[in-house]
Amino acid sequence: MKLSKRIAAFALAVSLLLTGAGCSANGTASSGSASSSEAASSAGSSMSAAKTVIRIAGLKGPTGLSMVKLMSDSKAGAASGDDRFTLVSSPDEIVAKISSGEVDVAAAPTNLAATLYNKTNGGVRLAAVTTLGVLYVLTEGGETVGKISDLKGKTVYASGQGATPEYALNYILRQNGLEPGKDVQVEYKSEHAELASLMIAGKAKIAVLPEPFVTQVLAKDSSAKIALDLTQEWKKAAGDKSVLTMGCLIVRKKFAEENKAAFDAFLDDYKASAEYANSNVEQAAKLSQDFGIMDSSVAKKAIPNCAIVYLDGAEMKEKIPDFLKVLYQENPKSVGGKLPADDFYYQK
Repeated sequence: MKLSKRIAAFALAVSLLLTGAGCSANGTASSGSASSSEAASSAGSSMSAAKTVIRIAGLKGPTGLSMVKLMSDSKAGAASGDDRFTLVSSPDEIVAKISSGEVDVAAAPTNLAATLYNKTNGGVRLAAVTTLGVLYVLTEGGETVGKISDLKGKTVYASGQGATPEYALNYILRQNGLEPGKDVQVEYKSEHAELASLMIAGKAKIAVLPEPFVTQVLAKDSSAKIALDLTQEWKKAAGDKSVLTMGCLIVRKKFAEENKAAFDAFLDDYKASAEYANSNVEQAAKLSQDFGIMDSSVAKKAIPNCAIVYLDGAEMKEKIPDFLKVLYQENPKSVGGKLPADDFYYQK
């Protein structure tokens, strides 16, 4: 009973912390996206008995785009495992499902992986990075920004306060010699959708937004344009030490240990799915709509800006610790109170 209360309380806290992380795609998923939905599952009795059942939870929005081909293959019985997908609308649902053992694998915000590792006493592993930064600086109405230093003396509107978007922006500004609140005024709005509407109305000349809201603004405001890609600006600031990452795959430690061969095959399938999304944008966008992740017209324009990748093993372990360190320095709670140990990083 105490454990259930602690999980529920933790789920609520993570939900508040991650508000604005750009991974739930408010306003872009198909109708009914507010509740958990079974998006796709293998055909049970027709599956080969040799296939391991793998239960996966994914988030609607950019984080889920890398898995659409695997979802399609799994539905057709063509995946390596008996993969059973469930889509949810918020990170707190991921917390509950992983913590309770209801799912084995989840696509989630990267800082949530570290938080869950700490809250479960090392019970989860970071298996792969699947999405880099989806944050962009947009300008509207003739405002010109060509580099970070051009923001000095200006007001920047943003969303995602108290979460990765704020911490990433602060880090990039400071690495360029600008102090938030002093050299650059940052005015936060509570919702991405609210900020997107303000920009479309011409009431926010410079804004930091994630996909798919970037695509929505560009579609409705002909004077709006992408000025800076914060993934690239992070790279300039950090060098080769880290990457800005918004999405990843996590796995329950016990499941990975007991089903290593099956899980490694699943990761190979997932890598192929991520590559498919990048090289077959139109088809991936259609699958995105079919599975209720994102409207196809939005996904088609958003996918090229969603920085879909697949990083695992040594490359992941090289790039992620310093990213988490930046978040920790901004707010220790953003990674669960402490940086994860080396066993956090799954190795095939």
